[in-house]
Amino acid sequence: MNDPDDKNHDDKTYRDWKSKLTDEQYRVTREAGTEAPFSHEYNDNKADGTYNCVCCGEALFNSQAKYDSGSGWPSFYQPETEEGVDEHEDKSLFRTRTEVTCAKCQAHLGHVFPDGPQPTGLRYCINGEALSFTPEQIDKDENS
Repeated sequence: MNDPDDKNHDDKTYRDWKSKLTDEQYRVTREAGTEAPFSHEYNDNKADGTYNCVCCGEALFNSQAKYDSGSGWPSFYQPETEEGVDEHEDKSLFRTRTEVTCAKCQAHLGHVFPDGPQPTGLRYCINGEALSFTPEQIDKDENS
């Protein structure tokens, strides 16, 4: 078990993260968990906007890069910026995959696979619990 006063990512302690996140958000982002497929509302979200890290608020993915992969998790063909996410080799579950984490706070987001659509051919398969969503603001003057 984590020591409640041990500092970890982003100079936050275990206790800090536990107070900020739900139990499921903590399990996914701080313990590299995976939510059940088709369990999160963001999988079906079609609104325009930005998907941010639930831990630190960093902008990670834009809805313009989101697509329905049929996997059961929100999927994107590219991050908002290359600097926003880090990729690491993951050898858990008896196979090698590429883990995706938030570059700012190291929150576990999901994995990236080479079976996505063009223009990148990548599928960033991201846990909805690792994200928050900011809808695109519509300028009222444009619609009057």
